[in-house]
Amino acid sequence: MKKFPNAFVIIVAFIFFAWVLTYILPQGTYERIVDKESGITTVIGDSYKEIEGQRLSAFDLMLAVPRGIAGRAETIVLILLIGGSFYVIEQTGAFAQGLGKLVHLLSGRETLALVIVSFLFMMGGATIGMQEEVIAMIPILILFGQSLGYDVFTVIYMSYGSTVLGSSLSPSNPFAVLIAQKEAGLPLLSGAEFRVIILALVFVVWVWYLLRYAKKHRIDKEEASTSPQPMTVGSKIILALLGLTFAVVVYGMLMFDWGFNELSACFFALGLLAGLIGKLGLNKTGDMYLAGFKEMIFAAIIIGMANSIGLVLKEGMIIDTIVHTLFGPLQYLPPTVSAVLMMISHTLLHFPIPSYSGQAVLTMPVLVPLSDLIGVTRQTCVLAYQYGAVMMDMIVPTNGALMAVLAVCGIPYNKWLRIAIVPTLLILLLCGLSIIVAVFMGYS
Repeated sequence: MKKFPNAFVIIVAFIFFAWVLTYILPQGTYERIVDKESGITTVIGDSYKEIEGQRLSAFDLMLAVPRGIAGRAETIVLILLIGGSFYVIEQTGAFAQGLGKLVHLLSGRETLALVIVSFLFMMGGATIGMQEEVIAMIPILILFGQSLGYDVFTVIYMSYGSTVLGSSLSPSNPFAVLIAQKEAGLPLLSGAEFRVIILALVFVVWVWYLLRYAKKHRIDKEEASTSPQPMTVGSKIILALLGLTFAVVVYGMLMFDWGFNELSACFFALGLLAGLIGKLGLNKTGDMYLAGFKEMIFAAIIIGMANSIGLVLKEGMIIDTIVHTLFGPLQYLPPTVSAVLMMISHTLLHFPIPSYSGQAVLTMPVLVPLSDLIGVTRQTCVLAYQYGAVMMDMIVPTNGALMAVLAVCGIPYNKWLRIAIVPTLLILLLCGLSIIVAVFMGYS
């Protein structure tokens, strides 16, 4: 059997497929208004019309790759600097000593460890929409999981999978819920109580599934390469600084609207301090930073190339056509059916639009008038979007973060899809049921 294509080949294939679609689907566009003060672009609902524009040439297709990578520059820098920072910390021995201590404390309590780690990553997704930040943590998490007898799939579930769950069902994800509520003309953070209840219930199901999977796929515990000596003062300081850095970036994102550049700066400073405290010296700290960059470069490029897919569809003028085709027929269906199909349509739309924040900006202005017309509340409309779009980050091969995680783990996409499709569909089923409840209760 031939080897399944790797992440690079899959992304390139999707870029080419998107280009082919620009010659098959009719070109169309919605009218847009740009607010002069805020610079925010608003789509005018029910303004779609077919147009005849210039088709993308083969050279335009080639240009989409470097332009797509450049368009994700801030994300790529974040991944490289977090990866470099973590590599420096690893070279100081702090991770090894901390891991040894943690494994010793959790000996015989592997289930508790799985629940705690899953909860922490779920909260990371729910509060700041964490996803790309997980990529650089994967090597350490794999070592941690193996020390407790968990395979690599369990590690991905409890880390990346939990962040996707938290991001999707979050009451406050700034890149999903808040953007969608703003586009829908809703008060920010409104309807949080219902979202929190659903998140709590679904997380219980998620942990149940995760524990069930982990129990069936236990592996022999691998001894962590840790020193039998107690943790040094330097290692304690470095790990404390790591925890402080995460607290600072979460606070900054929530309170000061920090972006990826601010996060990158914090982790860059952390790496430098860790190298000096760990007595690596300036030269070796720099060498270790570069070594960490090398470990993350493939994952970073995959993130950028995935952005090229949306770029091709947008400049080929068919992205609005896809939105119109998916959501237009919903106006002729009963409210409950329409609301659930909104969620399903968002899952399909997330293949060509891997940025769920971009998906919110594109679809909410179209769906809000439609929701008003068919009797579905705007809050339910936002719910259908966040559940359908964000949860698909678990399996869509156009999502750069997912493909980067799989690349770091050395897992082929087809193998991950076979493993992840069941829990993803299970969560989407629960989300669909919650949308039905929302429609009946007039969730607003």
